[in-house]
Amino acid sequence: MDIAIIDAISQVAAKDWDGLCAQDGARPLDPFTTHRFLAALEDSRSVGGRSGWEAKHLTIRQEGRLLAAMPLYAKGHSQGEYIFDHAFADAWQRAGGSYYPKLQSAVPFTPATGARLLGDEALRPILLRALAEVTGANNLSSAHVTFCTEDEAAVGVEEGWLHRLTQQFHWQDEGYGDFDGFLSALSSRKRKTIRRERAQAQAFGGEIRALTGDDLRPEHWDAFWEFYQDTGSRKWGTPYLTRAFFDRIQQTMRDDTLLILAERDGQPIAGALNFIGSQTLFGRYWGCTEDHPCLHFELCYYQAIDWALANGLRRVEAGAQGEHKLARGYLPSAVHSLHWFPDARFRQAVDDYLQAETAAVGDEMRILEAYAPFRRGPQSGGDQ
Repeated sequence: MDIAIIDAISQVAAKDWDGLCAQDGARPLDPFTTHRFLAALEDSRSVGGRSGWEAKHLTIRQEGRLLAAMPLYAKGHSQGEYIFDHAFADAWQRAGGSYYPKLQSAVPFTPATGARLLGDEALRPILLRALAEVTGANNLSSAHVTFCTEDEAAVGVEEGWLHRLTQQFHWQDEGYGDFDGFLSALSSRKRKTIRRERAQAQAFGGEIRALTGDDLRPEHWDAFWEFYQDTGSRKWGTPYLTRAFFDRIQQTMRDDTLLILAERDGQPIAGALNFIGSQTLFGRYWGCTEDHPCLHFELCYYQAIDWALANGLRRVEAGAQGEHKLARGYLPSAVHSLHWFPDARFRQAVDDYLQAETAAVGDEMRILEAYAPFRRGPQSGGDQ
């Protein structure tokens, strides 16, 4: 087998890379590790250059045939990852080391769980061993595999990697059928709250449209770019994605994209961008040019549930953070990552930290689940 690091996704044929993500052209579990998404990031200069994300994708071939791969980046900072390791960086640098660059197997700016060890499952340990070897051979502080699947995390633990557990809030279809079916599973107080929020949002004076595929037009991205710029500048200073990224996904990912727009007199005033997987709708960005009560909840959470139910998707992942999602039916869900430190003493210190953190995250998830908006069973007092 030939194990190599490549500096651009364009060095692999799209059909070969995507053959590791889905079989026979089927829709992948998520679109973020597809060739077209990674190429959109690279070709638009959203990564590379001075972004602090330098492509170093890891590939395994045999007789020229691509068998396995890992999206991989050399990172000059810890931004845009959503599994925060600032404490690790601070400790390493206070001890006199240089934490950056580090290696990161992830999808840039995308806090969504998905496969990181692509292709033949038997080669997953080989990918991790190769990454650990590259990290040590280049005297790098660490390597990280973030938002990996639970199965991949188990492989990593067997290989001696450190396992980190964090959480997000996800919505899961429990056979509701439609939005009214979902509401019927909630407590009466929560049902009333959501109906009131939806009524307030839909009274903004226009219409809400869900656009995907050929219904998406370049002018929709002009409007969404304005929303994205506004939200980005308020939340994290400088938005990560370039304007060219949205042009690129219009060209190559219209069928993977769902854009929910609020329009008045034909002009978009707010929007939420989602990506479509085979089982999951992934909410990514939101923005607006006008403030209206509950419109954020409507476009990002309730419209996403509506669309998922209507299109046979079982799950909605609404991105990082946000305990406010709990009251809207999005429950705590475990997020997994793997971490490798060549320095044995530092690895032990991080392991001690992660064990305590994992226990705390587990406790927090159990507490949050007790505040879920769903009706309780008869043993808990009925419809609360």
